[in-house]
Amino acid sequence: MMVNWITKKNVRASLFLAVMIAIAVSCKKEEQAPEIPYVYVNFSLNPNGTQYIKLNVVNGWETVYGGYNGILIFRSSVNEFAAYERACPYDPLKSGAQIRVDDSGITCYCPVCGSKFIMTDGTPYEGPSHYPLKQYSTVYDGTMLFISN
Repeated sequence: MMVNWITKKNVRASLFLAVMIAIAVSCKKEEQAPEIPYVYVNFSLNPNGTQYIKLNVVNGWETVYGGYNGILIFRSSVNEFAAYERACPYDPLKSGAQIRVDDSGITCYCPVCGSKFIMTDGTPYEGPSHYPLKQYSTVYDGTMLFISN
């Protein structure tokens, strides 16, 4: 009787150990996005003025200097904006990997790797990039849009 109990205990322990090893081997570390060099961003603009005329309407967009490789600003509603780094998150250091807006005006792409992104939230939907566009903080007070990191 004692031998039977020890054998069952060993089988359970061996099975538990095998399951734990299988779980540890099957879990791979989540791949981290390539690092986009940090550049201090802190500026404001009037999205309803004539200087940024494309931002006067919902789904309008503009590109401005700033960040590491420029900043893409998208107006998703009357009071909501998104600001993205134009460096492609797939390979931000590659020459020419600067996000551009396509003809639809609501998606953008990288001309180097071919990745495509939705401008409302920066999510990739096609191409090799699994990483979203790097987003900057936006605050709109009804007159001025503040963009920072």
